[in-house]
Amino acid sequence: MTEHDLEVVDAELVDDDHLPALRQTAQGLALPPADPDAWLPPDAEEDAKAGIAKSTSTAYSRDFRDYVTWCKKVGRRPIPAAPQTVTHYISHLTRTPREKSGRPYSPSTLERIIASIRTTHSAAGHQPPETKAARKVLAGYKARLSEAQDPRAQPNKTSPALPAVLRTALSVVDRTTLRGKRDATILLLGMACAARASELVSLDVSSITEPDEVAGVGIQVSLYRKKIKKWQNVTVKYGQDKDTCPVTAARAYLAALEAEGHTSGPLFMRIDRWGYLAAPVYRGGQQIGDPTGRLTTEAISDVVEKSMAAIGMSGRWRSHSLRRGFATAASIAGADPVHSARHGGWADNSTAYQGYVQEASGLGDDNPLTNIGL
Repeated sequence: MTEHDLEVVDAELVDDDHLPALRQTAQGLALPPADPDAWLPPDAEEDAKAGIAKSTSTAYSRDFRDYVTWCKKVGRRPIPAAPQTVTHYISHLTRTPREKSGRPYSPSTLERIIASIRTTHSAAGHQPPETKAARKVLAGYKARLSEAQDPRAQPNKTSPALPAVLRTALSVVDRTTLRGKRDATILLLGMACAARASELVSLDVSSITEPDEVAGVGIQVSLYRKKIKKWQNVTVKYGQDKDTCPVTAARAYLAALEAEGHTSGPLFMRIDRWGYLAAPVYRGGQQIGDPTGRLTTEAISDVVEKSMAAIGMSGRWRSHSLRRGFATAASIAGADPVHSARHGGWADNSTAYQGYVQEASGLGDDNPLTNIGL
């Protein structure tokens, strides 16, 4: 996540069980009297940090630094903060255009900022400030934006990559090349597994197998679902159309990798403009990126975004489009919501998945206007 106005997606915020990773953010600020037993050894501290997505922790730290800067400017105590301080800050942000966009933050970003202030208080050993008044300010801000039909009133969600959209995008991909085979596999396997970018980049060549139980059905993809902290063997079936079949695409890509002598290690590899595999990338004379050539999560999003741009598809296209596309398409097709959610690695009763189902409900036969005679 590189945008400063990082949006809260699917309400996946850091919960207060994972506080030590943000403690450094509050260094230099007043802390309560030391508790002689309130410490962790370095290995336990690192274990706690591992429980928080790096992108989320980075966003929270950045949010809190901005908050501290504002407090110093207006003469308020940043920590422990009075409830009025948080209310004042959120009110300030709803009325202050940002230099980058010329508009105030969106409501979803302000939700994240409130969470970052509360979480960093806890990390520093303070009781988080009460934020009811701040949330009332936020509710009023949402109402004003909604009445004005401002797009910021809605979550900044990605567009769903439905099968028809992928079919069009793949029609302009040169799948005779290694890069084309890779990009097609990212799009199709990402959608078929409902995979997050972090899950796709962690795949190795050995992650795709064909055990006896899937013989004649497809392939099995072993991936780690970070949100629910579980390994999952996802059965990916043959597609109905060879051009959009994820199994066919994956096999073609694996065969191309083998021809290049790459039979182990990362599945999705960096390929330069001349088609060379895992070519090093330099910036300022220093090598950057994963030395093994493994793609980054940003690179996965770039593949999705560039594929949609190539066909002139409007919308907001990122790696999450593949995951949203699976959930939306499965719902439209009438697939069992429980099976769909578990296939995609959503927790049971996930509000994020339910949101996708609700978005799709008006497009299928369950729409109440279907067959009523109009």
